[in-house]
Amino acid sequence: MRNISLVLLTCTLFLSGYNRTGAQSLSTAQGTEYRRISPAQARTMMLELDDFILLDVRTAAEFRERRIEGAINIPHNEIRRRSENELPDKNHVILVYCQSGRRSENAARTLVSLGYTNVFDFGGIVDWPYETASGQ
Repeated sequence: MRNISLVLLTCTLFLSGYNRTGAQSLSTAQGTEYRRISPAQARTMMLELDDFILLDVRTAAEFRERRIEGAINIPHNEIRRRSENELPDKNHVILVYCQSGRRSENAARTLVSLGYTNVFDFGGIVDWPYETASGQ
């Protein structure tokens, strides 16, 4: 049932304006694409999916200062080295963000190139209009 929900949600994202927002996609040999979504679309996924990974790819100091509740932190320059151990399920939904969008795009593209199939980059926390957490 979860897989059907994911397929329906993904289709909804594409049909509800995904391409009209200037989203970019990059096809890979596995057929997976780099997908950019809006913060609102990410929030919808967070509310509708039972299971997903919220991935903050900023530095540990930035993460401590301000983050989205429930996020895990793997700095963008450590994604290639740490993903296999910390993100073992390559079919899991992964929502990626950073400070302004550049590092999240690089990290999402790296994950896609490593064979992850459900990666969604929603840019930077600076554009996140919802609640955040701070401190350790």
